[in-house]
Amino acid sequence: MASRIRRWIETDTGHRVPNHKSKCRHFHGHRYRWEAELEGDIVDIEGVSDQGMLMDFSDISSILTEQIHDIVDHAFIVYEKDSEGIRAFEVMGDSHNTLIVPFIPTAENLAKWAFEQVAPNIRSAYCNSLQLYAFHVRETPKSWASWYREE
Repeated sequence: MASRIRRWIETDTGHRVPNHKSKCRHFHGHRYRWEAELEGDIVDIEGVSDQGMLMDFSDISSILTEQIHDIVDHAFIVYEKDSEGIRAFEVMGDSHNTLIVPFIPTAENLAKWAFEQVAPNIRSAYCNSLQLYAFHVRETPKSWASWYREE
């Protein structure tokens, strides 16, 4: 039977949903929580560093920091077809941290994007069937979206 663990990081990130019917069409930001959920067998090799674990939490944190935090923290995520948004950030020049993406940056789409960023980096040297099971994105304390590994 497989076990699951979760590790998360937080970022301060801006976005907008340009065609939204309500206030989300305006530029705004969130304190996002980016949460990876891993699945696999507990390492049972005697004497190795990860014995009794799926993967060391600090190793997961390093991946999340490199693949998510360092890309979107204090950045503004803009949909590539949001011409007004792109023009607004072009005025600020290269000094502004803008990430242009091929999707509308909703929590649902960001969960899928984060899954795709992180999944290739989840590896184990212990043959314990380790893989990214899901990625959860909290946009507000009351609002979450998740993307699950396809079977």
